This record gives sequence, C-alpha cells and structure tokens, in this order.
Amino acid sequence: MDMQIELEKRVLEIEEILKQYLPREEGFQKTVLEAMNYSILAGGKRIRPMLMQETYRLFGGTSEIVEPFMAAIEMIHTYSLVHDDLPAMDNDEYRRGKKTTHAVYGEAMGILAGDALLNYAYETAAKAFSMEPGNEAVGRAFFVLAKKAGIYGMVGGQVVDVESEGDASISKEKLDFIYRLKTGALIESAMLTGAILAGAKEDEQKMVEAIAGEVGLAFQIQDDILDETSSLEVLGKPIGSDKKNQKATYVAWEGIDAARAEVERLSAAAIEKLHSLSGKNAFLDELLRYLIHREK
Repeated sequence: MDMQIELEKRVLEIEEILKQYLPREEGFQKTVLEAMNYSILAGGKRIRPMLMQETYRLFGGTSEIVEPFMAAIEMIHTYSLVHDDLPAMDNDEYRRGKKTTHAVYGEAMGILAGDALLNYAYETAAKAFSMEPGNEAVGRAFFVLAKKAGIYGMVGGQVVDVESEGDASISKEKLDFIYRLKTGALIESAMLTGAILAGAKEDEQKMVEAIAGEVGLAFQIQDDILDETSSLEVLGKPIGSDKKNQKATYVAWEGIDAARAEVERLSAAAIEKLHSLSGKNAFLDELLRYLIHREK
C-alpha cells in the first residue's frame, strides 16, 4: 500500500463531502460565512473525519449517514484552531502555512467565525436525523459528538491547559488530563461515532474508545516533539510556541527521548487493541501508525 497515494485519495473524498455542507457566502452576515469557509478550506490532513469514516468502514458501514458527522467534526476541530490562534490564547499568525483567521479577518470576526463553526457543526450533524428516521444510532452518535467537544471533553482540557500556563509544578496526572481531553477527546469522538453509526457492539465501542484515547495521547506528545524539533516550513505553523507560552508538555516534563519512548509505547498498545477487533481495515491500521509518527 502506497500510504501517501491512499491518504491523498481519501482527503480529496473528504474535501468533496465538506464542500457539500459549507454555508453559502451571501447575506448581510457574508463576512463571517467567508471567514468560516476560509478556516475550513485552509488545508489540513482531515484526520478526524478520516478516522470516523475508516472506523465506520471497519464495522461494515456503507451508507451516507456518516457524512454529516464527518463534516461536523471537522468544523468543531477547525473552530477550536481558530480560537486557539487568537491573541488571548496562543496568538499565532500562521496555521497550515497560511495566515490564521483572525490575522485575515480581525480578532472580533475570528471569535465569531469560531462560534459560528461550532454552532453550524451541530446543525450539520442534525441533518443525519432526517436521512435515516428511526435510526437510534444517530442520536447516540450526536450525543458523543457534543459531549466530547464540550466541558467534559475538548473544552474542559483546554480550560486546564490555559490555567496551567507557566506552572512549572504541574503534575503528570494533570498533564495527562489536559492531553486526553484537549486532543484525545475529538479523536475518541471521531472513532467512536463511526463505530456507533456502523452498529458496533457495546464492547467493541469501548475498545474503539480505548484505542482512540491512546492514539490521541500519542498524537499530542508527538506534537510536542515536533514543536521542539521541526520548522515553520515543514510544520506549517510557528515552532516553539509551547515554550513561548510557557506551556507544560511531555517534552518539558520528561525530555525528548522519554517522550518518544512514550509515543512508541502508546502506539504499540493502540495497534494491538485494533488487531483484537473482529473487523479488519488495513488502511486504518496504517493510518494510526502514520498519524502517531508523523513529521508535520
């Protein structure tokens, strides 16, 4: 399998799905619609919708019911990046090699674009209810999507992350909490939603959530490593921002070598669990390895 070719093929497929659900840039509120679409279409690996789609396929899913959820989770992820880049947060001017939303449209419109993307994500996911009326899995998937993006998921992790800036005495327990919620929750949401929509059994859903949790933690630790070792040209965003903002990271806590060892341990555990499932998806297997060990 040529991973790069397979990735590009799936990204193009996801891009087409996203475009079907983007708002039209018209009306008096046109500026915020333009800012939303700019943010979504600024590039990216489309990791979360890809993980959702591939997990859906892992359990035999074949319908289009997953597509509004795929678009929705990418909108949620993008809103979080838009807000992350704001002056009050990381104050970054580049994302994915392009100017960030607030750098192009101004801080106020950056805030509103993020708000709009979050709301529009739920509006988009809700379209699945009318696609398959009576499908109880849609409601369960919608609940997972909402919960893991909120105060018991991504937002909760971000809160603790912001409050912990400059705290040299942060505990390992708190750092794990931040990573598992801030980054891991949306990856859990993506894979668990795919499993639910495909009709996976409850024990299979729990296994998928555990796999996604390990992948999410490894993914964020690898992000820490890249922030120390990569470059703007390769990464597509400024490096050293964690150190600049005095953020606690695995690299700061354990050093790069230990952080790399933890990435290896987590990735091995995730792959072992994936292989224990009855369904098989060779691309998903390779995708998890690729994401965890990525260079950008």
